[in-house]
Amino acid sequence: MKISLVIPMYNESSIIEDAVKTFSEYMAARFEDWELIFVDDGSADGCAAAVERAAQSQPRIRLCSYTPNRGKGYAVRTGMLAAAGDVVLFTDCDNAYGTEALGRMADIFSQSDADIVVGSRNLSKDGYEGYTWIRKLASKTYIRMIKIAAGFRLSDSQCGIKGFRRAAAQRIFPHCEVDRFAFDLEVLMIANKLGLKIEEMPVKIVNHRESKVNVMRDSLKMLRDVRRMKKRIRKKELS
Repeated sequence: MKISLVIPMYNESSIIEDAVKTFSEYMAARFEDWELIFVDDGSADGCAAAVERAAQSQPRIRLCSYTPNRGKGYAVRTGMLAAAGDVVLFTDCDNAYGTEALGRMADIFSQSDADIVVGSRNLSKDGYEGYTWIRKLASKTYIRMIKIAAGFRLSDSQCGIKGFRRAAAQRIFPHCEVDRFAFDLEVLMIANKLGLKIEEMPVKIVNHRESKVNVMRDSLKMLRDVRRMKKRIRKKELS
């Protein structure tokens, strides 16, 4: 089974060399057949150069790049549709959930008939370990608001590590239109309409970095996006 790992990146020059080294070494040690795809979302800091250098010596490392900046949703969609693996995973460039979570996620696909595996910080007591109480409260409130608005049952739709069988990804991502923060929810709403099987896997943050989400501002935008998405997906013909 070939495993593809998609890493969206935007202005990550401060961490990209470590990210390339960490992810490529893990993939080589853990999987027999693999590829590592970095998607440069219109970065202006030259971070793509580190990926290009690594790809010269390791052909399993690939770079997808475009301008201008479009958002994480667009970057993930680009990587998912470019991936050749039987299973395609994505996570953040800062390796927030640790490489061990990637292996556990891949194992679930080999042991179950799940089409999609979604990481969740809400399935174990240590899921929010290391968070300040205010950040934990803000995150949980944000997710709760989204669940209510979307009528969603998953415990953590916004977790930044997810995996897809390639067949599922090829059915879902061509229908996606959301380029920024609401893309996770759009993906899962489309998957539900397609009748795909989704499983959750407990994860926790092991590498902490300041969140780019502004809870008040982005919650209001997310609620507006959810209303539009529900209406559009309900009317959309999917195959």
